[in-house]
Amino acid sequence: MATAASDDDDLNVQKCNRSSPKLERPDLSELRVVVLGNSWSERSSVGNFILGKTEFNTEEAPDCCLRVRGQLKEKEIVLINTPDLLPPNISEDKLRQHVENCVSLSDPGPHVFLLVLHPEDFTEDNKKRLQTILELFSDRSFDYSLILISPHREESSGFMENYMNHPPLKEMIRMCRYRYLKQKNLELPELLTRLGQIFKENNGVHLSCDVCKNAATALPDDQPNPTQMENILDADETAGKLRKTF
Repeated sequence: MATAASDDDDLNVQKCNRSSPKLERPDLSELRVVVLGNSWSERSSVGNFILGKTEFNTEEAPDCCLRVRGQLKEKEIVLINTPDLLPPNISEDKLRQHVENCVSLSDPGPHVFLLVLHPEDFTEDNKKRLQTILELFSDRSFDYSLILISPHREESSGFMENYMNHPPLKEMIRMCRYRYLKQKNLELPELLTRLGQIFKENNGVHLSCDVCKNAATALPDDQPNPTQMENILDADETAGKLRKTF
């Protein structure tokens, strides 16, 4: 499996803290993606798959958001991997703190939420919790969301049809405007193209998050022009170097 070409200096991991981090002025070719879901290990595996190298430790789940900046051809992608936010024992205040940190790390705002969901573990309570988290970012978060469905652990005849009808997952897909991909046999160019499509569907404008407008570090709000990024993650452009499959 080939990896994305990138110098060591192109990747930078930044751990979150409760204070707003000092961020650089966003580049017009930058795509900011927040990764959410019900398994740190699976979210991290997806992040490493996108970056083409191991940047997230899949074994040790931190209690804060992690940001990784990577270079895909001449385009920059920023992944913000979140801690496990779906367990019910996380208080509302703690949940809000995590969301505020996530918003600060994606300043001036995320372009896409990538929801990595495993149907076997995604309960009705998980769905409600995830809905609450997305609404903390903004009531428009669902317009910026793509669901990535993790493969069934024990594949059997008809399993795909069964879990696609799993009520919590089915409802979440509906709320996300039926934007979803199945992780099994997924090639990186297809995933990157779908992320780019969501960017274009929202006219190249990042999500304006309400939860910490007063807390986030203010930067010049230069909105990228859609025409400047319409090919940001074009599969034809990346297929040669990034031909990878889960």
